[in-house]
Amino acid sequence: MRYRPNSVAGARIGVVIAKKFVRSAVNRNRVKRIVRESFRLSRERLPHCDIVVRVTARLETFDKRALRAEMDELFVSLIR
Repeated sequence: MRYRPNSVAGARIGVVIAKKFVRSAVNRNRVKRIVRESFRLSRERLPHCDIVVRVTARLETFDKRALRAEMDELFVSLIR
Protein backbone atom coordinates (compact mmCIF):
# COMPACT_ATOMS: atom_id res chain seq x y z
CA MET A 1 0.00 0.00 0.00
CA ARG A 2 1.27 3.46 -0.93
CA TYR A 3 -0.20 6.78 0.12
CA ARG A 4 0.39 10.45 -0.45
CA PRO A 5 -1.35 13.52 1.01
CA ASN A 6 -3.88 15.23 -1.25
CA SER A 7 -5.70 18.54 -1.32
CA VAL A 8 -9.16 16.98 -1.61
CA ALA A 9 -11.46 16.97 1.41
CA GLY A 10 -11.14 13.23 2.01
CA ALA A 11 -9.28 10.01 1.39
CA ARG A 12 -9.41 8.29 -1.99
CA ILE A 13 -8.43 4.76 -2.98
CA GLY A 14 -7.19 2.91 -6.04
CA VAL A 15 -6.75 -0.85 -6.33
CA VAL A 16 -4.32 -2.52 -8.74
CA ILE A 17 -4.38 -6.29 -9.19
CA ALA A 18 -2.47 -7.84 -12.09
CA LYS A 19 -3.73 -11.00 -13.74
CA LYS A 20 -0.23 -12.35 -13.18
CA PHE A 21 -0.83 -12.46 -9.41
CA VAL A 22 -4.53 -13.36 -9.26
CA ARG A 23 -5.48 -15.41 -12.29
CA SER A 24 -9.24 -15.61 -11.87
CA ALA A 25 -11.29 -12.51 -12.66
CA VAL A 26 -13.77 -13.60 -10.00
CA ASN A 27 -11.04 -13.58 -7.35
CA ARG A 28 -9.60 -10.26 -8.58
CA ASN A 29 -13.02 -8.65 -8.24
CA ARG A 30 -13.51 -10.28 -4.84
CA VAL A 31 -10.20 -8.84 -3.61
CA LYS A 32 -11.19 -5.39 -4.90
CA ARG A 33 -14.56 -5.59 -3.13
CA ILE A 34 -12.91 -6.56 0.16
CA VAL A 35 -10.35 -3.74 -0.09
CA ARG A 36 -13.03 -1.15 -0.95
CA GLU A 37 -15.29 -2.30 1.89
CA SER A 38 -12.47 -2.08 4.41
CA PHE A 39 -11.64 1.39 3.07
CA ARG A 40 -15.28 2.48 3.26
CA LEU A 41 -15.48 1.54 6.94
CA SER A 42 -12.17 3.28 7.76
CA ARG A 43 -12.56 6.33 5.51
CA GLU A 44 -13.80 8.91 8.02
CA ARG A 45 -10.84 8.22 10.34
CA LEU A 46 -8.19 8.27 7.60
CA PRO A 47 -6.12 11.39 6.88
CA HIS A 48 -6.72 13.27 3.62
CA CYS A 49 -4.60 11.19 1.25
CA ASP A 50 -4.63 9.17 -1.94
CA ILE A 51 -4.10 5.46 -1.29
CA VAL A 52 -3.06 2.86 -3.84
CA VAL A 53 -3.35 -0.80 -2.85
CA ARG A 54 -1.33 -3.05 -5.14
CA VAL A 55 -1.12 -6.84 -5.02
CA THR A 56 2.53 -7.80 -5.52
CA ALA A 57 2.47 -11.51 -4.64
CA ARG A 58 0.59 -14.44 -6.08
CA LEU A 59 -2.54 -15.44 -4.18
CA GLU A 60 -2.77 -19.22 -4.55
CA THR A 61 -5.32 -19.78 -1.81
CA PHE A 62 -7.93 -17.18 -1.14
CA ASP A 63 -9.04 -16.51 2.44
CA LYS A 64 -11.51 -13.63 2.68
CA ARG A 65 -11.21 -13.23 6.45
CA ALA A 66 -7.42 -13.12 6.39
CA LEU A 67 -7.42 -10.56 3.57
CA ARG A 68 -10.00 -8.40 5.36
CA ALA A 69 -8.02 -8.55 8.62
CA GLU A 70 -4.83 -7.57 6.79
CA MET A 71 -6.52 -4.62 5.06
CA ASP A 72 -8.07 -3.41 8.32
CA GLU A 73 -4.64 -3.62 9.93
CA LEU A 74 -3.05 -1.57 7.13
CA PHE A 75 -5.71 1.14 7.38
CA VAL A 76 -5.36 1.29 11.18
CA SER A 77 -1.58 1.73 10.80
CA LEU A 78 -2.24 4.59 8.38
CA ILE A 79 -4.55 6.28 10.89
CA ARG A 80 -1.78 6.36 13.51
